[in-house]
Amino acid sequence: MPLPDLIEIVPLTTPVRAEITVPGSKSITNRALILAALADGETTLRGALWSEDTQVMVEALGTLGFEVKVETDPLEFCNRTIIVKGQGGKIPKAGTEAEPLDIFVGNAGTAARFLTALVCLGNGVYRLHGVPRMHERPQEPLFFALWELGYKIKSSSERLPALIFGSGPRKGKCVVSLEESSQFASALLLCAGTGMWSVDVAGENAEESPYVAMTSKLLESFPKSGGACEIEPDASSGSYFLAASRLAQCFESVGNAEASGEPVSAALRWPIRVAHWPRSGWQIDERFSQVVDRTTSLRLGLKLGATDNGVRKDVTEAMRDAPGKPIISRSGDLGDSIMTVITLAPFALEPIRFVDLGRLRLQECERVVALRTELTKCGVKVVETGDALEVFPSELHGAEIETYNDHRMAMCFAILGLRVPAIKLRNPACVKKTFPNFFQKLAAPPPNGLGATILDAATGRKLGLEELFAD
Repeated sequence: MPLPDLIEIVPLTTPVRAEITVPGSKSITNRALILAALADGETTLRGALWSEDTQVMVEALGTLGFEVKVETDPLEFCNRTIIVKGQGGKIPKAGTEAEPLDIFVGNAGTAARFLTALVCLGNGVYRLHGVPRMHERPQEPLFFALWELGYKIKSSSERLPALIFGSGPRKGKCVVSLEESSQFASALLLCAGTGMWSVDVAGENAEESPYVAMTSKLLESFPKSGGACEIEPDASSGSYFLAASRLAQCFESVGNAEASGEPVSAALRWPIRVAHWPRSGWQIDERFSQVVDRTTSLRLGLKLGATDNGVRKDVTEAMRDAPGKPIISRSGDLGDSIMTVITLAPFALEPIRFVDLGRLRLQECERVVALRTELTKCGVKVVETGDALEVFPSELHGAEIETYNDHRMAMCFAILGLRVPAIKLRNPACVKKTFPNFFQKLAAPPPNGLGATILDAATGRKLGLEELFAD
């Protein structure tokens, strides 16, 4: 049975001890699929994410003529073992200008950008298109770089849909900016070895962009002649359960101990754990718990409740002496999981400012406006200035949340509903983009889930686990 169009999350009433598995990293999976297609031999990807975005990529590789086998993963329902037979840099199929080979990319930014670069290595014409939102998302910097390399691309808006005229490897140089998306640089770098391209990455923090660094590290370690590649769990997806750990457990003893400087065990401070948490350094969102712990007003607020009457003296002194500062950056501190921290921020003890959010405006929805709008519905004071949001300690209440067909909006506010009564989510099935069994993880009994109750908001009926998969 499909998920209802409107669901309600019932707050947890007791602390939970759990260890949750989350699916593989979307970013690594889609990069690895491109590299596997370019490899000279068969590559086995283990722990690969199986969701809307990665299925789009697998289907596109099949359309391009690559042999791809998909097998179940015994450890995580939304992972797969994917076996790709690489063609040594050749693209098996192509179309003509009269009848281009049609490739659908949905609203998957990685698929749209990576496949644009990949098909340039073919010999023929390809038409890339997606859902309407994907046609609004930027593509121009990638097109300009490919034009600079000598490839022909036709697009009426310098976005998708577009005709890509593949002409095989062409030795050349190009410059690409990170300003709107690091995916443009990653797309070029993934194909640069085969294409004989020299790629100059320009823009703020060009050498240290976390997602470009991920691409470079994967390129270094990937088995270019075939072999095996392990995909690590997705840290962005894991952040929701670490956030739930902070929201759902309200141990006053932990707050007392932290404020007075007493040691607190990790099991008590983070009673909900994510199994096999990635520690490779590839994913910027690995830092989620450190950023929360560093931001003292947030850490202590989550323990004590930002809406308590008054703040104890020992807490005030701990905040005054803490090295952390209430500023968190999308470019320097966290990636997509900054959205998770923004939904935690109303529980802090003082305002927190989130900066460098410009890229959030260009993703699955206009996320800066969406976060401000939906948090405001819940009673949160949020001030938007330029590409920054300042979130103030607030008294929260329930609301009907518009998810904007954005998986991360749905998951962020679902976690908020574990603490705030009467949070209802529209179109919850949008989580299928990266985490189809997310709501099943919320509702499954501990220790493999959180044991939360999720209702059909129209009828008040409790939904069973089999009804909570986003398909």
